[in-house]
Amino acid sequence: MIRGLEHLFYEDRLRELGLFSLEKRRLWGDLIAACQYLMETYRKDGEGLFTRVCSDRTRGNGCKLKQGRFRLDIRKKFITMRVVKYSNRLSREAVDVPSLEAFKARLDGALSNLV
Repeated sequence: MIRGLEHLFYEDRLRELGLFSLEKRRLWGDLIAACQYLMETYRKDGEGLFTRVCSDRTRGNGCKLKQGRFRLDIRKKFITMRVVKYSNRLSREAVDVPSLEAFKARLDGALSNLV
């Protein structure tokens, strides 16, 4: 516990320290992992993990991720299911970046408005 913040609620402490909530931090990590699978680091391993649907006619970013259908409820908690909804809502500027570092920098701004 940080001195002087003991009397504040959790959300107020996070705001005072300039941090995201645990839910946003988990989403941030998931989106970065998805970006690694789609862009560079794990591209060979992630070929069948995500399905991209690219179009010029969509709002937001041009390459949306397609959500698969699963019969088992356990698959609904898998990273591909958690990431698709939020990744498709990201702006074109946040998604169309040349490197992972640029994606991380733009993701911070996008997450503040997303969740």
